Amino acid sequence: MLKTFILGVASGVVIAAGLLYLVPAVDQHREASLVSVQANGGNTESFHVNLPHDRIMFGAADKDAIPASLQWPRAEVLGDTQVELFKIRNRNDVVVGVASRISGTGTASGPVLEWALHLPARGTLYANLQPQPDDAGRRSGRLRAGTREFAAMTGSVNERLVRPDTAQDGGVFEGRIELVTALVGLSERSE
Repeated sequence: MLKTFILGVASGVVIAAGLLYLVPAVDQHREASLVSVQANGGNTESFHVNLPHDRIMFGAADKDAIPASLQWPRAEVLGDTQVELFKIRNRNDVVVGVASRISGTGTASGPVLEWALHLPARGTLYANLQPQPDDAGRRSGRLRAGTREFAAMTGSVNERLVRPDTAQDGGVFEGRIELVTALVGLSERSE
């Protein structure tokens, strides 16, 4: 009786493993990275956020929060700090990850604008940008840290807010935040 039970358990494990091999329980799709190679070595990649559709969360003092049930803390130390969470898209308009954007002028270290982009299959990028845009409306900054694929890279990150020429139906602001990275591996840069 014990031998029959052990044989049944072992057979069940082998059959289950064989079926999982033939028919995967999870078939996660990985979107191909759309990277352009630069002439000086390194690569360029662009991401964007379609507003307001890709905004997941927005929090700031004395402003309407998204979602409406979010209760933003009324701490004086936060000043005018704004925190946003977005879905980020690649050039083909496919969602490839999430990004957070923190901005404010009333911090102890002065004005701040920070982005953290998380691409689940690749890693995370963290960048500081200039809080004030230039004459063309662009902000530029540097990659400060990265994980996994981005851990051994350095380079620049640029942000641009693209506004539509005309208001959309219902007067809802439609626009896009574009982020362009120009990264090079640390070993490539030192050569």
